[in-house]
Amino acid sequence: MTCECAGIERKKADCERVEGANNLINVFGFFDRGDDFADCIEYFTISALFSFVFLLCFFAAVHETSEDDPRISNYIQILIREIEATQTHFDQHPPLQTIFFGGGTPSLVPPRLVAKVLETLRSKFGLCLDAEISMEMDPGTFDAKKLKELMGLGVNRVSLGVQAFQEELLKACGRAHGLEEVHEAIEIVGSCGVENWSMDLISSLPNQTQEMWEESLRLTIEAKPTHVSVYDLQIEKDTKFGSLYTPGEFPLPSDTQSAKFYRMASRKLAEANYNHYEVSSYSKNGFECKHNYTYWINKPFYAFGLGSASYINGTRYSRPKKLKDYTTYVQNLEGGLVDIQEDDVDEGEMAMDIVMLSLRTSKGLELKSFREDFGSAVAVELCKVYEPYMKSGHVAFLDYRRREITEDEFSSLVLDDEKLENEIGFIRLSDPDGFLLSNELISLAFGVMDP
Repeated sequence: MTCECAGIERKKADCERVEGANNLINVFGFFDRGDDFADCIEYFTISALFSFVFLLCFFAAVHETSEDDPRISNYIQILIREIEATQTHFDQHPPLQTIFFGGGTPSLVPPRLVAKVLETLRSKFGLCLDAEISMEMDPGTFDAKKLKELMGLGVNRVSLGVQAFQEELLKACGRAHGLEEVHEAIEIVGSCGVENWSMDLISSLPNQTQEMWEESLRLTIEAKPTHVSVYDLQIEKDTKFGSLYTPGEFPLPSDTQSAKFYRMASRKLAEANYNHYEVSSYSKNGFECKHNYTYWINKPFYAFGLGSASYINGTRYSRPKKLKDYTTYVQNLEGGLVDIQEDDVDEGEMAMDIVMLSLRTSKGLELKSFREDFGSAVAVELCKVYEPYMKSGHVAFLDYRRREITEDEFSSLVLDDEKLENEIGFIRLSDPDGFLLSNELISLAFGVMDP
């Protein structure tokens, strides 16, 4: 399973050509775009999740899933019904800019069923001619014929869930594919002429060594993807991994070792001309993940499918996580009986979301719009609380031209709230040290906003 997207560099004229285009669709996945594009357009995302496949991923023989597996075709039919029955929440409905098939292993889905979903989305929302359509694909679940069929349907971005280049690590993390299938998948993507593709890696796996991680990074760079996502293994309770391992204890790497993995990835990928534009994301110029960017800038998005969650008009609401309950939900939606359970997002929570998501990116938190939305006092206090971390090299302050403020300059500005407000345009975390402390640094911001 994978998580990222592709970016495009667009001139303002290109953005104006699709005037008002602010929709994205996340079908089994997510969306993003480059900063120039973000300045011109807003987005909505739609996501349809194959959670039922996700449940089969650990220790499952997913390769035995057939093209006619009724679990897939039945689920797709329910998904289509949900899309058709959903009421749009906006007066104007410009065509969708992105679609992302993710959440599990969507590459198991036959192209004929993917075509039905795409046609439903196109009919319901419209679709830009140059829309980015991404699909998560796991090695061993597709061949050249299937990929070419998907490309013929409009899929123009592949997110390849490699995770590791060592057989023993793939087995340790419960992957259904092996190393041979990894290399075959990379070859297929290249032979089919996919220009825009991403590779996922996971660090801090059980028994993973520095040498193994360096080899995975080297082989990734040699494969020449346009985007790389690097995730640190997170052990959660009530999961298979949670019952087997304890974070920071052997055979999992220590926190110090995990930090070394992260620094190595940042250094090696930078040397290969990948831009580290988000905590876990690296890309070649113009190939930033278009889909995820919606989340990082806290814009609205639709979501479809089992367990998926939408964020519309400042409120969040979720679908049931069990297939039986989800089926009933869709039936009630069709009958006009659904009372959408909205989790109200108050102003304070929205501010915290914006800070948390913005500080994950290399652009950082843009203070002008933040002040306009939440007031100058909070913005000034954020600057002050991060002063010690500027001195330690974990946080940087930039002016509105994105010139980095020196320590001496900041020491003068911090004495005058008005000057601080007028001169500081952005707060961002340093790479890699600030990103490594992102959870702690973001918690400090929360303390300012919700003391």
